[in-house]
Amino acid sequence: LTGVANATTKEQLLNFDLQLHQLTGQELQYSENWLFAFQKLKSYLSSISSKKKKVVFFDELPWLDTKNSDFMIGLEHFWNSFADARNDILFIACGSAASWMVNNLINNHGGLHNRLTERMRIYPFNLKETKAFLMNKGCQFTHHQIIELYMTMGGIPYYLDAIPKGKSATQCIQHLFFDNNSLLRDEFKQLYKALFKKHEIYEKVVEVLSQKNTGFNRSEILVKGKLKSGGTITKVLNDLEESGFISSYNHLSSAQSKTIYRLSDFYTAFYFRFLKNYKNVDSNFWINQQNQPRLNSWKGLAFEQVCLYHINPIKKQLGISGIYSSHYAWYGEFNEEKAQIDFIIDRQDNVINIVECKFHSGEVVIDKKYAEQLRRRANIFREKTKTKKAILFTMITTYGLNKNEYALDVIHNDMDMEALFG
Repeated sequence: LTGVANATTKEQLLNFDLQLHQLTGQELQYSENWLFAFQKLKSYLSSISSKKKKVVFFDELPWLDTKNSDFMIGLEHFWNSFADARNDILFIACGSAASWMVNNLINNHGGLHNRLTERMRIYPFNLKETKAFLMNKGCQFTHHQIIELYMTMGGIPYYLDAIPKGKSATQCIQHLFFDNNSLLRDEFKQLYKALFKKHEIYEKVVEVLSQKNTGFNRSEILVKGKLKSGGTITKVLNDLEESGFISSYNHLSSAQSKTIYRLSDFYTAFYFRFLKNYKNVDSNFWINQQNQPRLNSWKGLAFEQVCLYHINPIKKQLGISGIYSSHYAWYGEFNEEKAQIDFIIDRQDNVINIVECKFHSGEVVIDKKYAEQLRRRANIFREKTKTKKAILFTMITTYGLNKNEYALDVIHNDMDMEALFG
């Protein structure tokens, strides 16, 4: 059974009845409520004489739990009064609304408490998996092009599956986001509505976070979004993080540690950057944006997010996979000097890697001025955080770092985009 998006309780029950009718061939009976519906399911399962496993698979389970319905009551009663006592029934519950699954199923405090035997969280593909997926579709892209595609939609298989063969990454983005009736131009309007009740506040929070790559703390989100403090915003932030739209980290300073929330969903970030106010005035909008300052600026910021998401292959390349660490973007001010760092890797072996990410079409060249900027950032970071750890500069680029005298003097580790596919 697959739940229906934005349907009423009556429509969800009809969906259940039709599916059971199709499976059993029995006379169609309409369920008045979920207790009655699950009773019919119990009767059908009891009628099967085979001792083999009977698999009950409910997909998009959160959509079945409509407002003021007795769905959870019916599910709890079905399991506790019938299925739990048998060893031949396997119930699989799946849902894309991760926050609902966690709050109502995994952390259930009622009749389903501690009933789960296994849980499987499905994450978006990383770059290595994305490459394999696209190759299996017959798409031929360079690593540079795969990263460009990833910047717009992340590793969501549904989005990646829509990428056509025989086109460049630029053409694919134009086709999926900017052509008339393109698949992903209006995806945002449906996405949050399908996943969250009172979706407007969730949309407001991610819109606020889209304004700054390093993110905001809770108080700043409330002010910028003109939202009220209280339990609602706490739930919204938790739900968004559990669903993978945002991530949180502690912003360290000499005086305090504050939780910073950062937008981490690639599609949402791309939507607010290019789609929200897009006017269909150029039939080749994305193609004509190539090499424009606005696009180059976005690529730089998006590449930082790609690198952050691929911290494990980065640590592997650095040879520190076995060392516990935390990683987060950082910004701070000391003696009226400001510093923003793409992200740091704060390691348990008393070392901090300050990571610079550069998405260029060729080698990155560090000149005297840039080298001095990097040194000042390290000094501001050290003074602001009062860290006693050793600081190493790590550079991640697309096509490598020019090993001139300034690079050799300032950069301790460097890697190109190939490391992200490891």
